Amino acid sequence: MIIMSVDFGDARTGIAVCGKSELIASPVCVIAEKDFDKCIEKTAALAKEQRAEHIVVGYPKNMNGTIGERAEKCSLFAEKLGQLTGCPVTLWDERNTTVSAHSALNVTNTRGKKRKAVVDAVAATIILESFLSYRKNTSESST
Repeated sequence: MIIMSVDFGDARTGIAVCGKSELIASPVCVIAEKDFDKCIEKTAALAKEQRAEHIVVGYPKNMNGTIGERAEKCSLFAEKLGQLTGCPVTLWDERNTTVSAHSALNVTNTRGKKRKAVVDAVAATIILESFLSYRKNTSESST
C-alpha cells in the first residue's frame, strides 16, 4: 500500500512516502505554507499526486503522554485532510522525531539553509519509518 506521512508545522510541513512494498520511506518535499487551510489543500493535492492509499499524520503528544494545543491542531489537520482526500488517516506519535531528524542531519553534516529546507521532510520520513515498523512487527496491514 502506498502510504504518505505528514509532519505538520505552522510554517513548514514535511512529506514522505513509501511504495506498495512498504519497505522504504523516502522524503518527498517540504510544503512552505503558513495558512492552515491552504496547507491542507496542498497536502491533499500531494496525496493524490503520490496516489496515497493511507496517510499518517505526526501527532506531537507531550513527553508525559498528554495532549496539548499542538496535538489538537494536528488532529484537526488530520481530520480535514481525511475528508478532503477520502483516504484513511492515522495519527502517529511523533515525539522526538524532529530531534532525531536533526541528529540524522548532523551525521550528514547538513547545515544552514539546506538543513532548514529538509528537516521537516526528514522528520516525516522518521514518522513513516516508525509506522511501517509497527505494521511489520504487528502484522497490522489494515491500519
